[in-house]
Amino acid sequence: MNKSTGPLAGLRVLEVTQIMSGPTCGLLLADMGADVIKIEKLQGGDDARAYRDPQVGGVSAPFMMMNRNKRGLALDLKSPQGRALLLRMVKNADVLVENFRGGTMDKLGLGYEVLKAQNPGLIYCAITGYGRTGPYADKGGFDLIAQGFAGLMSITGEAGRPPAKSGNAVSDMNAGILGALGILAAFIHKLKTGEGQVVDTSLSDAALQQTYWHAAVWFATQKSPEPTGSAHILTAPYQAFEASDGWINIGGANQANWERICEVLGHPEWKSDARFATNRDRMAHLGVLVDLMNAVVRTRTREQWQAAFDAAGVPAGPVHTIGEALSHPQTMARGMVVETDHPQAGATRAIGCPIHFSASPDRSSTHAPLLGQHTREVLREFDVSEAEIDALVAEGVIAEP
Repeated sequence: MNKSTGPLAGLRVLEVTQIMSGPTCGLLLADMGADVIKIEKLQGGDDARAYRDPQVGGVSAPFMMMNRNKRGLALDLKSPQGRALLLRMVKNADVLVENFRGGTMDKLGLGYEVLKAQNPGLIYCAITGYGRTGPYADKGGFDLIAQGFAGLMSITGEAGRPPAKSGNAVSDMNAGILGALGILAAFIHKLKTGEGQVVDTSLSDAALQQTYWHAAVWFATQKSPEPTGSAHILTAPYQAFEASDGWINIGGANQANWERICEVLGHPEWKSDARFATNRDRMAHLGVLVDLMNAVVRTRTREQWQAAFDAAGVPAGPVHTIGEALSHPQTMARGMVVETDHPQAGATRAIGCPIHFSASPDRSSTHAPLLGQHTREVLREFDVSEAEIDALVAEGVIAEP
C-alpha cells in the first residue's frame, strides 16, 4: 500500500471510473492520503488516455491531470475471472467508486448487494448521469447534457445570446467533489456503526446544486433568471469592467464597498445619485451604471486600478487567462501547482490539492500510472500469488505495461 501522511492515510479505495467525474473523486481522496487503486479496462484503459490533444511525450495531458497519486491496475471485468478478482479485492477495501451508466455494475454481477455480501462495511459510491432513482435513472449522462438539464446553460453567457455552457466541466467536477464528500460522511458513519452504505450522486444533482442563488429567485417569484454575463443577479456593481489593458472584476457587494468605489473612481456624487443610492436602485439602472463605470475604468490599467482598490479596501481582481492564473505568485505560494516526473512524458505540472491541513499535510505528488503499472504490486497486497498473477496475465484477464 502507498505510504502517506495525509489525513486519509490507510483508506483503501478501488476506483472503477473514467474521464472526469469519478477520477475527480479519486484524485481528491488520493491527494488527502488515501490509497486509490485505479482499475481500468484492458483495451485502452480509461477513455481519457485517448485524448491525445494536447499530449506530452505521447501521453494524454488530461489523463495525467486527473490521475495523479493513484496506482494503476488493468483488469477485464467482463470476464468471470476478472469479476472474481474484483470480489476478492473488495473484501479488503474501504471504498469502491464507479461512474458507469446506472445499472451497469448490476449487469456485470458487481452491484452493491453483491459487493456488500463480500464486505458489509464497504462504502459504495456511484456517480451517474441522473442518480440511482427516478425516471432517468438508467440514462447516461455527460457534463454538457447535465448543464442543460439543470438550467445552468440558460443563465450562462450574455443576455440575448444563445445558451452557453460553463467554460469548465462544472457538473462533472462538482459531482466528483460531492462524491468525495459523501464518502467521507459515510466513512464517519462507518466508524460509529461499522456499517457501509451507498453514496449516490449524479451530474444532474451536481449541476442543480450550483444554482442555489438562481433557484432562490425562481422559488420566490416563479420567474426563471436569465443570463447576466459576469454581473450578479442580486447585487451591483459586482462584475467585470474593461480597463485599458484587459478586464478587472470589481465587487461592490454591499453599500460600504459601493461608496468606496465611487471615491476610487473619482465620482463621489454617484453616492447621492437617486439612480444608484441603494442596491435596488443600482440593479434597476444597471446598464447606465456599467456604462458610466466602464468609461472611467478604461482610463487606467488593471494593475493601477488594483492598487487603488486595494488601498481603499474594495474587493477587486484581474480577469486572468488560465496561464496567468497558474503562474501567479499567490497560486504558487498555495502549492496549487505541483510537479511530477512521468516515465514517458518526463517532468510535468498539474493542479495541486485545494485543501490544506496543518497536522496531516497532503501527500507529495506521483505521476498518473501507466496502464496496468501496479497490477502485480497491488494484487500481491490482496494475497494473489505470483503463479495466479502469471496465469491471469497469460489468460488476458489482467495486464502489465
